[in-house]
Amino acid sequence: MSEFCTLARQALTEYLSDGNRIEPHHKAGFQAGCFVTLHDAHGELRGCIGTIEPRYFDLGDEIVSNAISAGTKDPRFPAVTAPELAELTIEVSVLQPPQPVQSLEELDPRRYGVVVRSGARRGVLLPDIEGVDTVAYQLAITRRKARIGPDEPIEIEKFVVDKYIEGEDLGVSTREGP
Repeated sequence: MSEFCTLARQALTEYLSDGNRIEPHHKAGFQAGCFVTLHDAHGELRGCIGTIEPRYFDLGDEIVSNAISAGTKDPRFPAVTAPELAELTIEVSVLQPPQPVQSLEELDPRRYGVVVRSGARRGVLLPDIEGVDTVAYQLAITRRKARIGPDEPIEIEKFVVDKYIEGEDLGVSTREGP
């Protein structure tokens, strides 16, 4: 199991227990945006919060903050309870910096997450989400999340992630292989 997932679980456990934010025992030594995703025992989404650009000087602090938010501040769900936490699986996606997209042919929803912008509105969708098999569908979901109409002009960025899932020994990267 990834130390990132362990850290996320420790952060959420401590926060649900006494309302305190833990300090990571080990620093990652680098900055990165990340998303923490919670799935229930049936594999259904239970919470997901993250950052595209890092807000903290170290990834460990980013994970702690996003784990607490995924469990307590995702507006789509009630806050996770301490007893429920034992049934949840935690996934941590560490983002590589987004790159501008010039053509839709550059996109692949299995490999790339996307950020869409129109004015001050912005939406993000992680890569390799079950059921999101086409670029058109990926962009439609991301537009809807950002409340950007289908005919409004957008700027698109793509990014890859290193994904760590609780209970799996190795992380999975959406970067290109050697």
